[in-house]
Order: sequence, then structure tokens, then C-alpha cells
Amino acid sequence: MNSVRRNMNILCIGAGYVGGPTMAVIAAKCPDIQVTVVDINPDRISRWNSDHLPIYEPGLDEVVRAARGRNLFFSTDIEAGIHDADIIFVSVNTPTKMFGTGAGMAADLQYWEKTARQIRECADAPKIIVEKSTLPVKTAQAMKRIFDAGNHQNRFTVLSNPEFLAEGSAVRDLENPDRVLIGSDASPAGIQARDRLVDVYARWVPRNRILTTNIWSSELSKLVSNAFLAQRISSVNAISALCEKTDADISEVARAVGMDSRLGSRFLNASVGFGGSCFKKDILNLVYLCRYYGLEEVADYWEGVVRINEYQKERFVVNMLGTMFHTLSGKRICLFGFAFKADTGDTRESPGIFVAKRLIEEQAELVISDPKALENARRDLADVQGNIRYVEDPYEAASGADAIALITEWPQYAALDYDRIFRTMVQPAFIFDGRNILDHQRLHGIGFNVFPIGKPALTHFHEAPGIRP
Repeated sequence: MNSVRRNMNILCIGAGYVGGPTMAVIAAKCPDIQVTVVDINPDRISRWNSDHLPIYEPGLDEVVRAARGRNLFFSTDIEAGIHDADIIFVSVNTPTKMFGTGAGMAADLQYWEKTARQIRECADAPKIIVEKSTLPVKTAQAMKRIFDAGNHQNRFTVLSNPEFLAEGSAVRDLENPDRVLIGSDASPAGIQARDRLVDVYARWVPRNRILTTNIWSSELSKLVSNAFLAQRISSVNAISALCEKTDADISEVARAVGMDSRLGSRFLNASVGFGGSCFKKDILNLVYLCRYYGLEEVADYWEGVVRINEYQKERFVVNMLGTMFHTLSGKRICLFGFAFKADTGDTRESPGIFVAKRLIEEQAELVISDPKALENARRDLADVQGNIRYVEDPYEAASGADAIALITEWPQYAALDYDRIFRTMVQPAFIFDGRNILDHQRLHGIGFNVFPIGKPALTHFHEAPGIRP
């Protein structure tokens, strides 16, 4: 732990996809503030201190290298970090609870509670505690009750400061955010703590983008933001199924809809389905809260967003089965991409996991290719029994394959030499474009049977070999 005393000491507990990048940018923008990131995982901390960071984000390496060792530090000494800190960000994992009441929907808060108790026991001076993890509304109240237990009354002030990062653009989102949201209670201590955190962000974020609310609104806003974004994806994916039945083109429909100034064009790209650590988890958390408060109709509405996403992934696999003569047994399928989106190695809730498992159920052989996510893919499928290979080179991965299924919109996949790929594949060769990023007419001209999302298929059969679901 660095012994230099700066104007302020900030600690972040949790060195994951949120904590690491957020603290790196704060350190880069505020060189007079000492920023320390701690985690119970020594391997993760070791990688943050190395040339091979534990996560991939464009621009993150440069930001970390600029501040690390100057005012940005990574450590496993959580107790010392708590002791020295003025402001403590809590950015621990809050996965979906998979047991007991609320299983499959509610947030699992066991790591959050253990962290709160550790802060209470190790702190010997007043601290500002900042909720950075995505948490259910009213969690701050529970955290305050833990902090105030025993003889710790009024030593801790709790703020809510949810993250609104998109993986693949996290550094850009942190450096130039749409908004920074800070929630506090209305007490003098709450307002004072809030203003202190506002002053940190105001070093580089315009004041009119820093929103202050009550703490409950801040907690709920994170869940609702992700729910609204996921809703748009599920909406366009639902319409993509109708487009395939009617020979409409989802890209043309989405373009026409997106030009409506009331709607806008973002998050209207049809795909194999959304993934990532937040959307499904946060919507199910919202569903659980609605059911808890007796709002069954509201819960059913939001649960439908998740159901459409599951339907879209299954529809993608069933389409592959139907078009490849109703059997995938013994056929080699190459997955182009496994990360849940481009520009990240994150595979949490990736459609690739679902598609891979379903293809193995159909006794297909799998070759998985991804420029950043193969290590995570191996972990995700470690318990899956079947013929799976992991090959980074897409040309090698596609060689001998019956079909390519594009899962992740990495731009390099659109730039490949598909004439070369076609010559190495089993004929008839199929491409299933789960992101609609390829040149379908050109692929068809090469000889591929092409199946986009929400668009008419382009085949070389006199009759379609299967029925599009």
C-alpha cells in the first residue's frame, strides 16, 4: 500500500469489469487522489499489476499504464485499504440468486453483505460508502442498518452511484459519460457526502451531466435503464421472426422505425439475442421486485422481454437444424465469435453458450473461434460433454465445416476472404449470420446458402431444405 498521503484516498472493493476500469479512469483524471483497487482473488490482482490485464477493453491498457504506480494501485490487502480510505466504492459481484426464495430472479447479496460487514469491522473513522454494484432498490437501507449496528452509529454515509457502462466502450463511456447518477438521503451528512463525490466527477464531467437524486431513485434507475435497452432488442428480434415469415427485411424495417425522432435508431439491430452480465440479471431482479410488491401484471410484462430473448436463441438453433436437412449429428459447425458482443472478451450470458450447448445436444461437432474470448469459452463449456475444439484462426476453424454460425459482430469476420473459406468447407456450405454484418449477396454469389436474421434466405436449392421457424 502506498504511504503517500494525497488530498483524498479512494478504495474500490472488487476488481472486475466495473471496478477496475472505473477506478483507472478516476485515477487518470484525478492525479492528486490516491485510488486503490482490492480484491480477494490474488490472480486477478496479479494480472491488473501485469502487462496482461484480466479484462479486455479498448483503451484500458493505456489508461492503466499511465496511472498505475503513480496514484493507481491494485492490492489484496482489503483491511488496509478500508483503514486508509475516505471513500469506499463497493463493486462486488451480485449474481442472480440460484437457491431458496427468489431463485432464478432475485439478486444474490451474500458477497455484498460480507463486504459491508468487513468495512464495518475494519473502519476506525467515518467513511463514505458508494454502491457501485447493481443492487435492488432499498439495498442502501439494508447496508446502513449493517453499518449502524452496535457502536458504529452515524459513522458511515451510503451513496448510490450506479454504472452505465457498455462493454467494448467502457473507457469512452467513463471519460465522456451521458450522465453520472448519484443518489443520497436528504440528511446533512448525506448531502455533504453526495457533494464530495460530485466534486470528484466534476474534475472531467460537465456539471449538467451529473444528476443527483434520492437514493431509491438512483438504485432503481440502473435496473430500469437496462430493462429499457433490453426491451428494444427483444422488440426488434420479435419482429425479425415475422419478417422471415413474410419476406420482409428487418434491416429496412428497423431503418424506417429508427428514423422516427421519437424512437431513434439505437438498439434496433436484430441478432441471435442479447447477452452480458446485466440485461437478463437486472430484468429478472426487476421482475422479482414487482412480484414482491404484488405488481403481477408489471412483472409479467418485463419477464416477457427475457422470454423473447430465450426464444430468439432457440429459434436460431432450430433454423440451423431445419435448413441443414433436419439433422446436425456428426456435422461440423464453426462458431465465429463467442463473446456476447464485439470489443470484449466477456462471455457472461452470451448467446454463444446457449447455441454451443444446443448444438452439442444435437450431436454436432463444434469448432469455436474468437479473437478475445476463447479462454472464457473453455471455462463456460468445461462441463459439456461433446466434440469441441477452440481455434483462434478463423480460416483454420472453418476448414472442413458444414456450416458457419456468426455469433459475435467482430468486424474482422466481415473482412475475411470467404472465397478461400468456401473452398475448404463441406458442400453444400451454410452460413447463419446471427448479427447481419456480412455481405449476404456476395456470399450467395460465392456459393454459400445464407441465412440472416429477419431477412429472406439466399439458397441454391430449388426448394428450401427446411421450414424457417
